[in-house]
Amino acid sequence: MSQTAAAGANPRVPLHQIFSFGTLGMPVAAMALVYGVYLPRHFVSVGVGGFAAGASATFFAVTAAFFAVRLVDVAVDPTCALMMDRMKTPLGRYRPWLLLGAPLAMLGIYELLLPVHPVGLAYLIGWLIVSFLGISMMTLGLAAWSAVLATTYNDRSRLWAFTSPMGVIAVNLILLLPILTGHRVIPGMKASMPVLGLILLFAFPIALVVTTAFTPERVVPRVEKARFTLGDYRKAITRPAMWRLILADLALALGPGTTGPLYVFYFHDAKGFTIADVSVMLIFYASAGILGALFWGGPVAQRFGKHRALQIACVCYSITQSILMAVPRVWPGYTWTDCVPTAISMFTVGFCAAAFLILIRAMVADVVDEVKLDQERDLTGLLYSMVTTTTKIGGSITIVIVYPVLALVGYNGAEGAVNGKGAIFGLEMCYLFAPVILVLFGGAMFFGYKLDARRHAEIRRALGEPDALAAEEALVGLPDAEETAAPARAQ
Repeated sequence: MSQTAAAGANPRVPLHQIFSFGTLGMPVAAMALVYGVYLPRHFVSVGVGGFAAGASATFFAVTAAFFAVRLVDVAVDPTCALMMDRMKTPLGRYRPWLLLGAPLAMLGIYELLLPVHPVGLAYLIGWLIVSFLGISMMTLGLAAWSAVLATTYNDRSRLWAFTSPMGVIAVNLILLLPILTGHRVIPGMKASMPVLGLILLFAFPIALVVTTAFTPERVVPRVEKARFTLGDYRKAITRPAMWRLILADLALALGPGTTGPLYVFYFHDAKGFTIADVSVMLIFYASAGILGALFWGGPVAQRFGKHRALQIACVCYSITQSILMAVPRVWPGYTWTDCVPTAISMFTVGFCAAAFLILIRAMVADVVDEVKLDQERDLTGLLYSMVTTTTKIGGSITIVIVYPVLALVGYNGAEGAVNGKGAIFGLEMCYLFAPVILVLFGGAMFFGYKLDARRHAEIRRALGEPDALAAEEALVGLPDAEETAAPARAQ
C-alpha cells in the first residue's frame, strides 16, 4: 500500500462512536450485577412460594429455578445467531435485536424486582426466562456488532478496552448507592430491591436510544455461498482457534463466576463486613476493571498479542486470588483502616479479571474473519453465540454447585442467621479455591494458539480489505500490499 493511501485510511473507530456503542452496555452490566449477585440471595432470604426463607429447601429451590432458566437460555443464543446471520433489514443486522431485547429485559425487571404479590417458583422461573431472553438478545447483538464496527486486530481490543469500563462505571454506581443515599438504599436488602428495579427501568430506554441512534452499522459485503449447511456450522465451531476460545471462555466464566452468588455471603459472614459495606467493598473490585480493561486491552495486548496478554492476566489473577485467602477478617467495631488490606486485594483481583471478557470477545472477531476467508461464510452471530453461551453455562453451573454445597454444610443464608465454624469454612472453600484452578486452565488453552496479529493481517489482506490493514502493517511488518495482491487474489 502506498504511503498516501495508508495515511488516508482510518480503520480506527472514533471515540465518540465507541462511547455511543458502549452506552447500552451500562444498564446491561448493572442488570447482570443485580441478577448475578443480589437476586439469588434476595429470594433465598425472603423465600419462594412455600419454601421458608433461609432454609436448606430454599437454597435448592432457588438453585433449581436459576438452573432451569439457564438450561433454556443456553439454546437462545445459537437460535438467535442463526437468524441474526441471515437478517437484513433497513435498520441493519444487529440493531433490531437491541430494540427487541431491551423491552423484554425491562418487563422481567419489573416483575421480579417490583412484584405486587409473593413470588412463587413458577413465577420466578417464568420471569427469569423473559429477563434472560432480553439480556441474551442485547449482549449477542452488541458482541456481533462489535466485529463489524472495529475491523483490525488491535482496534478490536481497543473497542472492548473502552466499552468495558463503561459497564464498570454503571456497576459502581449501583454499589455506591449506600453512600449516595445515606444508607437508605442498600443493594441486597429486601426493601431496596424495588429501587434497583426503578433505576434499571429508567436507564434502559435512554441507553437504548443513544446506542441505536448514534452508532453506525457498517454494511459488510455478503461473502457466503447460496445457503448454510450444518457442516458449515460444525466446521466453523471446531476450528482450532474457536474451540480453544470456547473452552477458555467457559473456564474463565466458571472460575470468577463461582464468587458471584457467594459474594454477599462470603464478605458478610466470613470476612465480617456489614451488608452495606459488602456492596461498598465490591466497588474496589469493579473499579479496577476500568484500569484493567484499558491496561490489558491496550498496551499489553498490543505489545504481546491478545492471547499472550490473556495468559499473563490468568497467572496474575491466580496469584492475587490466592493472596485474598490470607487477608484477615474484620471484627465488629472495625474502621476503614482495617478494610485497607481487603480493599487492595479486591482491587488487584478485579484488575486481572478485567482481561478475560474483553480479550476473548476481541479474538472471536478475528476467527470470524478467518471463517469468511476459508469457508466464504459470514457466521459472526453464530461464533459469538458460542462464547456468550459458554458464559451462561459457567454462570448456571456455579449456582448449581455452590448453593447445594452451602446447604449440605449447614450454611443458612437468611438475614440475621448465625452460622457455625464448619458452615463458614465450607463457604470459604467454595469462594476461594475453584477460581484459581479454573482460570489457570483457561489460560493454558492458548499454548500453541496461531491466530495472532500477523496471521490476522494476512487474512484481512486476502479478504481484499487493505485499508483496514493500514494501522497494522507497522506492527506486524508485512510487505507492501501491492507486492502480495496477486497471491491474495489467487486464494
